[in-house]
Amino acid sequence: MKRLLVVSAVVLAGCASNLAENPSSRTLRVGPDEPYKQPSAAAAAALNGDTIVIDAGHYTDCSIWNADNLTIRANGDVTIDGPVCDGKGLFVIEGRNATVRGIAFRGARANDGNGAGIRGQGETLTVENSTFRDNQNGILATTVKTGTITIRNSVFEGNGTCALEHLGCSHGIYVSAELLRVEHSTFRRQRVGHHIKSRSGRTELTGNTIEDDTNGTASYLVDLPDGGSLIMQNNILEKGPKSEKPCCAITIGEESTAYPTAEIVLENNRFTNDMPTPVTFLRNNTDATPRLLGNVFRGKVIPVGGPGNS
Repeated sequence: MKRLLVVSAVVLAGCASNLAENPSSRTLRVGPDEPYKQPSAAAAAALNGDTIVIDAGHYTDCSIWNADNLTIRANGDVTIDGPVCDGKGLFVIEGRNATVRGIAFRGARANDGNGAGIRGQGETLTVENSTFRDNQNGILATTVKTGTITIRNSVFEGNGTCALEHLGCSHGIYVSAELLRVEHSTFRRQRVGHHIKSRSGRTELTGNTIEDDTNGTASYLVDLPDGGSLIMQNNILEKGPKSEKPCCAITIGEESTAYPTAEIVLENNRFTNDMPTPVTFLRNNTDATPRLLGNVFRGKVIPVGGPGNS
């Protein structure tokens, strides 16, 4: 009987230890009247599977999130600005399968010109209902080339810089993944660089608004420099009169064709060229034959160009 009691005690102690390491339902609360006063304090305490709830407010702070399977969400209007962590981002997400919801990121700056609202360095990231304004990069996630990055119902406005041209330009989003999926989001007035730059095996853009507006000076609306498949459906696109790359709106394979391009489908998009000169809607440098279906063009537009099949 004593042996059974000892064994039972050991098993229960082991279970308790596992629960402490991997709580399934902990919620960490951030705010002036909460246990954690800044997001960075909650990030330091977070364990795998935690939910972090940030109360409404303006936080001058940056955070490094190491745990996996985190949900980080706003409770009200939350804005985060301030110095970036490790020269990278306002949120540096090292863990896998993170979800960020309802947070505004503003003014991220780094000495190398790549300060990001969110710097994603773990596999698979979801960003929903969030805003990125006046950052060098809105989202920069090029460390891990596997998994899925999903951006949904978010706004990217006034991001981008080429202040250090020898290091390249920054972008609205710059992502490497197996799949980049962007849905029902707005990209507007990108300063320089591209609104969306994807070095992913497959890029799916659905129901977004991507526009330079009258003062935006972006290069391309969408750039897949290493190839990969591209599906664009039901987007509203506009090339502004001050674009720094007046040739094209969408490009595939400008640098290489490292990713196989199984398909290029551009369907039911509306594209407006506000430049006085013709703009190529799609510049294709791959061997894939693009399918353009039901798109509507305004202004001087060449539907397809480049050395790829047309």
